[in-house]
Amino acid sequence: MSIEIKVPPLPESVSDATLVAWHKNAGESVSRDENLVDLETDKVVLEVPAPASGTIAKIVVENGTTVEAGDVLAILEEGEVTDTESVAAKSEVPAKKVAAVAATEVSGPLKTSPAVRRLLDEHDLDATMVMGSGKDGRITKSDVMSFLKSDDSVNVAPGDQEPVADENLEIDIVRTEQRVPMTRLRARIAERLVDAQQSAAMLTTFNEVDLTEVMALRKKYKESFEKKHKVKLGFMSFFAKAAVEALKRFPVINASVEGTEIIYHNYFDIGIAVSSDRGLMVPVIRDVDQMNFAEFESALTEVAGKAQAGTIGMDDLTGGTFTITNGGIFGSMMSTPILNQPQSAILGMHSIQQRPMVVDGDIVARPMMYLAVTYDHRIIDGKEAVQFLVSIKEQLEDPARLLLQI
Repeated sequence: MSIEIKVPPLPESVSDATLVAWHKNAGESVSRDENLVDLETDKVVLEVPAPASGTIAKIVVENGTTVEAGDVLAILEEGEVTDTESVAAKSEVPAKKVAAVAATEVSGPLKTSPAVRRLLDEHDLDATMVMGSGKDGRITKSDVMSFLKSDDSVNVAPGDQEPVADENLEIDIVRTEQRVPMTRLRARIAERLVDAQQSAAMLTTFNEVDLTEVMALRKKYKESFEKKHKVKLGFMSFFAKAAVEALKRFPVINASVEGTEIIYHNYFDIGIAVSSDRGLMVPVIRDVDQMNFAEFESALTEVAGKAQAGTIGMDDLTGGTFTITNGGIFGSMMSTPILNQPQSAILGMHSIQQRPMVVDGDIVARPMMYLAVTYDHRIIDGKEAVQFLVSIKEQLEDPARLLLQI
């Protein structure tokens, strides 16, 4: 029985997707629910599973094609699955040779220098037999020498001696460029960043926070916290809870602009910027004001894991009222984050560094972090932005305020 593999319904507000990768080829067997192909939209990657076990009879749409919901991607012939792995395991071809041939089929003709070609000719070797360790799979002299010493050097006649390296042999230097189109996500990120720059009156204010008390509290309780709640106690929960308390005091910073209207949100859905292989994502954690530290850390771990795995959904990425981004995990000392529209503000965290500070007249080393809040000056005055950041600073330097909400 033939089954059409179709593009599933796309998320709301998404009109099309790009087919980025087939995981199966025509003629290969698949199991029910096995992922066949990845479709990339502006924000998420959708997996298309096999509706039944069988064999891919025909691939209709190739990689890089733009598709819409309902488009036919492939034809599946339902039936018994062939155990392709056991067939491969019985092959008498050495694994290294299989890998070398596979690499040749993927990468095209192998590029070798005159010195390497001469060495291959001396030992009657084919370039496809040798695994290249150089850039783009390029074969080096050491690769050929390693192959000759291995058990795979079946073409080396008995009695052949290891050649002496000639330092005067010519070596080719190849300068290459690679032109790669932006992914859908990267193009969307670029579009949103430019829109934010052009439509909002962005301004950034800075402050610094002494994290001595937060670090001491975390060090004291992190083991018992993890043992009880089965999740690690990170810094982000302190910053998120401090931000929520500050947002309650300055509601306009939790607001957004729509035309000539200001929309005040009486809830606190906090976006946390997460770096993934596909680019920056901002999953949203809902109702952070109603969460304790353990609930927040669990929610953050869940959405961050989904972002890294590429399984995050549109619902996880929409509807935030305020965003926190942590450039400190990459070593950033100070930066000016860009608004995540339509939000009116974003908090930037940075790396923690021991710096000399004057405390009660003495110079002491303290773990300090620069904080930045970028805000939309159309609706937020500088006074409110500065006081908002001071509020966060006060709560983090005296974490008891977080518990007492003062």
